[in-house]
Amino acid sequence: MSLRVAVQMDPLESINIGGDSSFALIEAAQARGHSVFHYDVNTLAWQSDGTPQGRITALGMPVRVQRVEGDHFAAGEPRRIDLARDIDVVLMRQDPPFDLGYISAAFLLDRLKGTTLVVNDPREVINAPEKMFVLDYARFMPPTLVARDERDVRTFQQQHGAVVCKPLHGNGGKAIFRIEADGTNLSALTELFGQVWPEPFMVQPFLPEVAEGDKRIVLVDGEFAGAINRKPGEGEFRSNLARG
Repeated sequence: MSLRVAVQMDPLESINIGGDSSFALIEAAQARGHSVFHYDVNTLAWQSDGTPQGRITALGMPVRVQRVEGDHFAAGEPRRIDLARDIDVVLMRQDPPFDLGYISAAFLLDRLKGTTLVVNDPREVINAPEKMFVLDYARFMPPTLVARDERDVRTFQQQHGAVVCKPLHGNGGKAIFRIEADGTNLSALTELFGQVWPEPFMVQPFLPEVAEGDKRIVLVDGEFAGAINRKPGEGEFRSNLARG
């Protein structure tokens, strides 16, 4: 059965095809004979039509992808698509920041419930931001602090030596910093994070074993489907796919 798939994501021009999972999803959908549309979240719109659901549309363009650096996609003319009538599946794939714009788009997509499948469920995306959701599994994690007051961060760093600081709602290894055991630049970094983001940030001890890689395990419906050993690139301590 051929499906009509709309992918809500960042511009295709800017993605890294070597490490972008959204690109891989489009590639796999295309290989299975599904038609794929790309749209920018900023074109998402809701208009009343006399029903509680309303009419939810976006400016989408049909796309085809290929694994050729610099020539990795071809797009047709953009047109206004109705996400309830023209589309079978919406993949909610845009990068953070996880801000009010992100949350508002999720609330709009939630109104498609009962007509178009949205993956992942928009309500659960809102309820489970990655670095907050994992706190339920703190017993499997290194010691972790979520805070923004420099005194809390300084005390934690003095207890654990070298630490890694990261924004709560970042992605792709962006704005992740390593502070050495002597605490140099910790005050400046805490000040910077406080000026850029209104929320607290996450601090964890630096684990030298990251040089050997860390495993990202893939589950589908709770069943093991595979794993990737992510290793830092040359001169890096970050092991994200986009960086390592």
